This record gives sequence, structure tokens and C-alpha cells, in this order.
Amino acid sequence: MKLHFSLLANYNAVMNQKINDSLADLSEDALWKDNQAFFHSILGTLNHLMAGDLLWLRRFTADANLVDIDVSHSTQTSQSLADFPSITTLTQTLYLSKSEFINNRQALDKLIIEFIEQTLERDYAKVLTYINTKNLVYNKPFSMLLQHFFNHQTHHRGQVTTLLNQAGIDIGETDLLMLIADV
Repeated sequence: MKLHFSLLANYNAVMNQKINDSLADLSEDALWKDNQAFFHSILGTLNHLMAGDLLWLRRFTADANLVDIDVSHSTQTSQSLADFPSITTLTQTLYLSKSEFINNRQALDKLIIEFIEQTLERDYAKVLTYINTKNLVYNKPFSMLLQHFFNHQTHHRGQVTTLLNQAGIDIGETDLLMLIADV
């Protein structure tokens, strides 16, 4: 499973960087234009995606019974999880400008990769107890929650690529298949 989640963490970083690169040609106004999408705009959707990532990473690292991993004070990256905004709602705007978003997205992707690198195979069989945004308590398998974490990213990046395409920008190949090595 670790190989699987490492692939997904790297795929996440590669795809996010492709989106970041595509934002260069768009004005701030274009990034905030209400395109009738669920989270309204390109940056609105990207902010939601980052809010979800932060929420889940904090859940993953807060449960002491889950994994003995601390990305709250990372030694390998320039930012730690504690340096990111607290999440109060999944529609929260974390970053208003393109450059601020891109810099923080890149730092968060490094933390996600680091987190996965630190997990052990036995961690995936553990159960995570967490409280959702509606104050309900859940106990779910860590491996399935990680799968949700990465699926959520892919789902919303798909929405962003559609919004970018509507703005005349094609980010190119987005299939996971491009990162799977031949054997």
C-alpha cells in the first residue's frame, strides 16, 4: 500500500504543479471570475481543495493512535503544517493571490509527500478516530481515508481543468497512467 500512496502523493504534486504553471497566463480577475462552478471560480475551487487537504492532514497527524508522524514541525521542508491557516469551513478562502496560493500549494505538496514517506505499511491497517466539520465522530480505516484524500484532490482538479479549458488553457495529460512505470 505504501507504494500505492507514494504514487498518489507524487501524482498529486505533479498535477498541482501543472495547474500552478497554467495559472501564470491568467489575471487575478480571471482566476476569481464566477464560472457557475460549485466553488464558483478557479481559485475558489483551488482554495477548497487546499482547505480539504489541510483538514485531513491535521486529522491524520492529530490522532496519536494512528501513526507516529509529526509534520507539524517538519525538518525537510521550509514550511510546517502549523504555518498554514486553520480551517473553519471548506469554503474558506485561504489565499487571495495567485502567487501566495502557488507558493503555499507547493509547500503543502512537499508535506504530503513527506507524510506518506514517513508512514509504515502497518499504519494503513489502523483506524482513525476524527470529528468532522459538523462535530460528528467517526472511526474509519486510515487506508480508506487516505484513498479519499487523494480521490478528493483528483475530483476537484478535474473541475479546475474544465474551468481552465473554458479559459482557453489546456494543461495537457492528467492521467495517473503517465506516472506508472513500465515493468
